[in-house]
Amino acid sequence: MTKVYVEEQRFRQLWLWGIIIGLPMLLTIFLLSENFGDHPLPKGELIFVLFSAWGSVLLFWMLSLRTKIDKDDIVIQFFPFRKKRIKWDEIATAEVLNYGFVGGFGIRMWTKYGTVYNVDGQMGLALELKNGKKICIGTQRAEELKKFVDSIQSSRV
Repeated sequence: MTKVYVEEQRFRQLWLWGIIIGLPMLLTIFLLSENFGDHPLPKGELIFVLFSAWGSVLLFWMLSLRTKIDKDDIVIQFFPFRKKRIKWDEIATAEVLNYGFVGGFGIRMWTKYGTVYNVDGQMGLALELKNGKKICIGTQRAEELKKFVDSIQSSRV
């Protein structure tokens, strides 16, 4: 039986969703109320702006960080934008640690941990590759991930 670690994370912070939904809602109310005034927007522009605003909400709702780790590799997918596969043979070190605040959520580049994939929290799997690159993958299940990575590393020795 092959051991596999799988974690999928989504943005669940209520304050963040308040902003994400609140801004398009305010924009919609404003544009619709202005549209009945003396200088209404052309319908094409109105539809484009509202579609873009609510399309952004839909895109954010679809965002997820998926991590899959097995004996061969680590697959990171920040859906729907990026997917990265890292073979264990390419990894020099792997450690679950507290990386603190890295300037926000999503994909953060040029941090002291290299590229950080973060949805919430400050715990993650920090990887240093043999080529010198660094990657950190956020997790909500740090203890479980640590045990899994330790078991993979010990079986590879």
